[in-house]
Amino acid sequence: MIARFAGFLVCLAVTAEPALAQSPNPLLPRNLSPWGMFLNADIVVKVVMIGLAFASLVTWTVWLAKTIELGAQQRLARRRLKMLESGGSLQDAVRACETDRDAVAQLVLSTAREAELSDGVIDEGFKERVALRLERVEAAMTRQVSRGVGILATIGATAPFVGLFGTVWGIMNSFIGISESHTTNLAVVAPGIAEALLATALGLVAAIPAVVIYNHLARVISGYRTLLGDASAQLLLMVSRGHRGRVAPLPRAAE
Repeated sequence: MIARFAGFLVCLAVTAEPALAQSPNPLLPRNLSPWGMFLNADIVVKVVMIGLAFASLVTWTVWLAKTIELGAQQRLARRRLKMLESGGSLQDAVRACETDRDAVAQLVLSTAREAELSDGVIDEGFKERVALRLERVEAAMTRQVSRGVGILATIGATAPFVGLFGTVWGIMNSFIGISESHTTNLAVVAPGIAEALLATALGLVAAIPAVVIYNHLARVISGYRTLLGDASAQLLLMVSRGHRGRVAPLPRAAE
């Protein structure tokens, strides 16, 4: 009789264990997807995640805008450079560029402006004055195409630390939850820790592309400035040969 009763208790325990295992824990969130973790996160962690997502959007927007802008400027600069290398005079270059405002056109107009102010007198200081004007125009045009690129360096440098702040804040809340629940069960605090670590992941997602894109754009801008330097060298060669014509009053170049 006792053996039968013991067997009955064993069978009852075996059938009861799956039911207990399947019962949901009210302390655990049901959705542990990235979106679910965002919705269940603390308000501070949410703000950090939204800020990092916005920074990532800014990074890709700057990449798209600057890629289009620099590509167009480089193609135009190469065409202008071929025109200058063809051996024409400064007056011919002015006629081709006087209605345009691109970088090489600004270099040509600035050179012609100095030629006009010098009244056709070629002295020792003329080439130095032209070189100074060209250097200023190169710097101005480089600054123009570099606008907005510096924010990528800022995002790349700060995004990991912003994500780390969100992680620290979330883990701190998880430890507070341990204290309030009076339990050391990892299953209770694991969702909060996962939400906190998601902030670090978003920080890296924002920072890594920003650093890569910044370095890429810096190389492209350096190559663009090299093109402007080549155009300036061609203009200096042109004026040193005395190929200067009398030109009408010209608009001032960007200096």
